[in-house]
Amino acid sequence: MGFNSKARTPLFACIVLLLLASLLLPQPAAGSSTAPKVTLDYYYETLCPGCANFFVNHLIKLFDSGIHSIVDLKLHPYGNAFVLPNTTILCQHGPYECLLNTVEACAIDEWPELNVHFPFIYCIESFVHEHKHTEWEKCFEKLDLDPKSITNCYTGERGKKLELQYAAETEALQPPHQYVPWVVVDGQPLYEDYENFLSYICKAYKGVAVPKACREQSLNTIRTRKSKPRRPVCYMEEKSALSARIRSAIASWMQKMNMGALL
Repeated sequence: MGFNSKARTPLFACIVLLLLASLLLPQPAAGSSTAPKVTLDYYYETLCPGCANFFVNHLIKLFDSGIHSIVDLKLHPYGNAFVLPNTTILCQHGPYECLLNTVEACAIDEWPELNVHFPFIYCIESFVHEHKHTEWEKCFEKLDLDPKSITNCYTGERGKKLELQYAAETEALQPPHQYVPWVVVDGQPLYEDYENFLSYICKAYKGVAVPKACREQSLNTIRTRKSKPRRPVCYMEEKSALSARIRSAIASWMQKMNMGALL
């Protein structure tokens, strides 16, 4: 579903138009009932292949099916990163992942309406899925969005503050996340059954007017947290490897600080 060539541009445009239409059209009765919406939290990191795959090929089904009308979707772009004592953030897949995490955090903050920030993030994740993540800035032109506010955010202090907020949210998860994609429905993690998220949403919804797509869903058995996912994920680093990276990063930071003092 990515767009790594000019031939795929019309396909992407059609997908975005369908997405925008589903977000902007009046919601069905299920969305306007007194029952609260089901909370869907998606914790991820931008350069994890499994996260991009889930975003592009699975999360989009939320809108294709119309089930988004009963859902409160919240994106959390941080994943398996960690914060150093000096508040520097180190990301699992390197600095470029930190950049894109921050860009997407800024998009959510600057454009809080789902019909604006979701297509933009979907566009970025499509580039990632096609191994073209360095071309992410083309998404501004593709969606006719002004890049100024996002650029000011991710290059300034606001972007870092947003990522630190996502860090706190992710690290406060109970139970703690073990890998990403980490999908949570009404506070309950789906573990390795995350691709079956639509069924869990339908089961959790207590409204009377259930979306038609929900009646077509079948709920699979939730696997135990001890079993390893068969689907593509990015695991948290082992404590020994994580400690080594932290020590190395701190040593590098201290060396730079000392060199600055000498100058």
